[in-house]
Amino acid sequence: MGLVRPAIGLLLCGLTGVLSLPAQQMLPTQQISVAEQYLFSAANAERAQRGLPTLRWDPTLYLAAAAHADAMAAHATISHQFSGEPELSARGARAGAHFSVIAENVAMASTAVQIHSLWMNSPHHRENLLDKQVDSVAIRVVRRNGELYAAQDFERSVASLSLQDQERKVMNLLLATAPLNILHSEDARGTCAMDSGYAGPRRPGYVMRFTAGDLNRLPDSLKDKLATGIYRQAAVGACPASGVQNFTAYNIAVLLYP
Repeated sequence: MGLVRPAIGLLLCGLTGVLSLPAQQMLPTQQISVAEQYLFSAANAERAQRGLPTLRWDPTLYLAAAAHADAMAAHATISHQFSGEPELSARGARAGAHFSVIAENVAMASTAVQIHSLWMNSPHHRENLLDKQVDSVAIRVVRRNGELYAAQDFERSVASLSLQDQERKVMNLLLATAPLNILHSEDARGTCAMDSGYAGPRRPGYVMRFTAGDLNRLPDSLKDKLATGIYRQAAVGACPASGVQNFTAYNIAVLLYP
């Protein structure tokens, strides 16, 4: 399932201060402003200080953040959605980003230092910035009439994989878990596209369908089945995901045979 974590927007307040940044940062290759670079580095510094993984810059998600920051500057106010504008997940998807989680911080202030302080001193914004689930960020800052309008978009990115690549990743996980003979069968893809039952003439001993935002581990219930030792053959089929709109996920079917 996809997840959206929007945050409450923040206006100018008197918070100031300078954050000490690490000597090296995973800076984006995309051309960004000094304010955007500061907010990116400041977010990763906060995460590093707490032992959290640093965020990578997503140039595709930046297109969505840029469009929304431009809209805030044009309206001279902050919001997570203006009349006629798509909501957050739709903006990200239309920009071409692939994600299973998406969240957003917005703010308006005079300096980037103030904006970061505002976010860190607001529980909801701080939660987004320090969320363990997200791995990528894009930040757009627009100046208008002496004010900065900032959109900070977070995501848990999902790799765009072909059906064959999805199947190959799951096959490798299966082989790392149990000594199996992997069968290459179109019946597995047909099974993936079905709500129940199985495709083809051969009846599998066990069928599991699952939807995931990454393919780095097998479901625990599938690993439990493999641990019984009664299954010697397996087939894997992937099919287009039909999950939550705008979110990217993988649909997989695994067929086990004695």
